[in-house]
Amino acid sequence: MNSSIRLNRILWNRLTACLFQCIAPCMLATMLLFADQSLSANTNDSINSAIAKATAFLVEQGQADDGSFSSQVGPAITALAVTALVETGTAADSPEIAKGIDYLLRFAHNDGGIHPPDSAVANYETAIAIMALAACNKTGTHDERLLKAKAFVKGLQWTEEEGETPSSPAYGGAGYGRKKRPDLSNTSFLIEALRASGSGPDDPAIQRALLFVSRSQNLEGPANTLPFPTKNPDGGFYYTPAAGGESQAGTTPTGGLRSYASMTYAGLKSMIFAGVTKDDPRVKAATEWLAKHYSFTENPGMGDSGLFYYYQTAAKSLSALGGDSFRDADGIEHDWRAELAAEIISRQQPDGSWVNSNARWMEGDPNLVTSYALLALALCKEK
Repeated sequence: MNSSIRLNRILWNRLTACLFQCIAPCMLATMLLFADQSLSANTNDSINSAIAKATAFLVEQGQADDGSFSSQVGPAITALAVTALVETGTAADSPEIAKGIDYLLRFAHNDGGIHPPDSAVANYETAIAIMALAACNKTGTHDERLLKAKAFVKGLQWTEEEGETPSSPAYGGAGYGRKKRPDLSNTSFLIEALRASGSGPDDPAIQRALLFVSRSQNLEGPANTLPFPTKNPDGGFYYTPAAGGESQAGTTPTGGLRSYASMTYAGLKSMIFAGVTKDDPRVKAATEWLAKHYSFTENPGMGDSGLFYYYQTAAKSLSALGGDSFRDADGIEHDWRAELAAEIISRQQPDGSWVNSNARWMEGDPNLVTSYALLALALCKEK
């Protein structure tokens, strides 16, 4: 081979190598982009299929002729089912939703409450009903009813009227009904209901609730000077600081209240809805606890108890936190939407429903559990 040919070949090889180095990253990025889009499409397809089957179950098997779902326990499950159906694509003016709303409004009182007479869980029922009415209030039909219902649940919040002061453990919280001990679960529903019906973080009721939420966290600080959280300062949340404090997960060997995931997500979601930012020590501590206990195979700290309540609470919290991924304590980035959706879908029954084999907190009721699952899946879809 003569020298000119050899030189040309060397130059050609260098040119192609240079072109490859320039083009390869673009090709790789393009391939990854299409792969990511394909994965998102596959996830959404799976979610849409699961939603379609679940919707058919609720409408064809779960809903009674009077529009209710599991009416034996009052209107709350009907409200959850209506909200879940609308959030996953059922038209707010569809016959099944209209029947559900008509059933709910049978329980409406002049004082704004939406509950059976003498209900022991009037706050819970009305807060859930507010979310259903807000989801269906596309044309303002329910504006007046929502205003009255909001005033009703605000009136059940623990304030000075119950003899509390802003430094009291129960102050700002909400329980199942009037005079019922406040807890984080019902307080988080209160905040969510107020937010769904138009209240912003500056609503005084939400700011009062934030005091209670902050005191439900195992983290001492300016917003939490109660004595017992210092025994377990791990940054997670427990059920209630009222009446001496209680955690559904029990206590630590030193007497601290154990944190668990469903309440930690409920606390995190509530703080974000109340305007607390990501750089706040409370949000950081809660996020760090969740990073150490990231899992969708169980409700960390509670096993399979309240598993589907946990799923919908986690989805709402992670969505409010923002971002497409969540980094666990080992530094692993998780596509939380895809992972949560996959876990939920893997548990769907052949008839389209979901049910928890652990029936604690009524999770043996397929109408309730299917509603929880749909609320979570609605937030798992890639936008």
